[in-house]
Amino acid sequence: MNTVFNKLNCILAALLLLLATACSSHGNAGKLNGSSGQQTTSSELVILISLDGYSQQYLGKYPAPNIEMLMAEGVVAEAMQPSFPTKTFPNHYSIVTGLYPGNHGIVENNIYDADFDAIFRMSKPEEVTDARWWLGEPIWVTAELQGIKTATYFYPGSEADIKGVRPSLWQAYDGDVSNSERVRSVLNWLSLPEAERPAFLTLYFSTVDDAGHQYGPWSAEVKAAVAEVDQAVGELIAGLKQQNLYGKVNLILVSDHGMAEVIPEQVIVVDKLFDTSDAVLTLWTPEIVSIFPKPGMLEPIYQQLRSSLPSSATVYRKTELPDRWHFKQSKRVAPLLIIPEPGWRLMQQSQYQRWQAKTNQHSVTGSHGYDNIAPQMQAIFIGHGPAFAGGKTIPPFANIELYNLMCAILDITPAANDGDPAWTRQLLQLQKDEPTAIRQY
Repeated sequence: MNTVFNKLNCILAALLLLLATACSSHGNAGKLNGSSGQQTTSSELVILISLDGYSQQYLGKYPAPNIEMLMAEGVVAEAMQPSFPTKTFPNHYSIVTGLYPGNHGIVENNIYDADFDAIFRMSKPEEVTDARWWLGEPIWVTAELQGIKTATYFYPGSEADIKGVRPSLWQAYDGDVSNSERVRSVLNWLSLPEAERPAFLTLYFSTVDDAGHQYGPWSAEVKAAVAEVDQAVGELIAGLKQQNLYGKVNLILVSDHGMAEVIPEQVIVVDKLFDTSDAVLTLWTPEIVSIFPKPGMLEPIYQQLRSSLPSSATVYRKTELPDRWHFKQSKRVAPLLIIPEPGWRLMQQSQYQRWQAKTNQHSVTGSHGYDNIAPQMQAIFIGHGPAFAGGKTIPPFANIELYNLMCAILDITPAANDGDPAWTRQLLQLQKDEPTAIRQY
């Protein structure tokens, strides 16, 4: 803690030193960013900015002067690898817990838990806000439990009282709130008196993801969406400069996944290929079909799909899922999964008929959720501020590393997670110009 001592006389300095020592006597319990505790300095503030669906492939392709300025002045990764599945909720929660989806329980945007006999869907507020779904410990909980105030503006999981804790300030998701209003709200939080000011904040923008889904990643609409989000980042930068905080707080700019181009012809109608009545439940998304077979029907369904699926999709028994996905250990993962190659879409017959009736058959769209090593799925990472060296590029890394990084900047003790603390130490040592395993390009 960088406490500023008044050195007008030695007695006062000594008293202040004793007081500072007493306040920090809890060691790893963290800083008390509250009315009766120590203040968190601006160099320890973290603003996590999520640009949903902002593909690594967009960097350098679509003009984004404000984002490019942050890249030039800070640390940028060649890519950030999302966790599998490359979906919105699983990856946002991996970023803030340091856990793979197979360990934090948000294994899809749609989830079935047999213990609850309930289905989680993004569109069901009563489930999204229920803490029983959210395993692990997100960073706002870690911080709040250690006396650090936090604020989340639209972040998956922050509407639930995980471990009985919510951020000090938070907003229920409302997609109609403009990007500018989101930025203004965060700047207002930062302008609070230091005893009330949060030390960890989030911002979330879905503009690029929305355009990518509707028009495909290489469309004029995505280019315009990138410009719109970049403008919001510029408004944040301008506001930070007005508050004399630019360059003094740590900005972490990330995305949750990339986006693959999907052409209309690349559709697999799955329920033509097996008898869905042999399943107790099937959860359908265009990139993952999760099948919960009736007793004794797992193997018949598996063999039927294995012989009928085209080569552009694979059916997996849960036990066959690749170890590198760190996925199959979750009880919420279905016994059978169908996963297509990037750029392919899975559909039901009824859905396919409706889609044919209303879709221009020459239109291109976009999707994500595929294998997390696919180039189209790679995300972005930019770090800017006192914790980050300027003008450096680092190799690709997994998004589970970010939780430890943010805890280190906030100077709090992380909960158990899947990240490697050595990665955080190496990244932060770049700022000290010391030898490091993270190479400079």
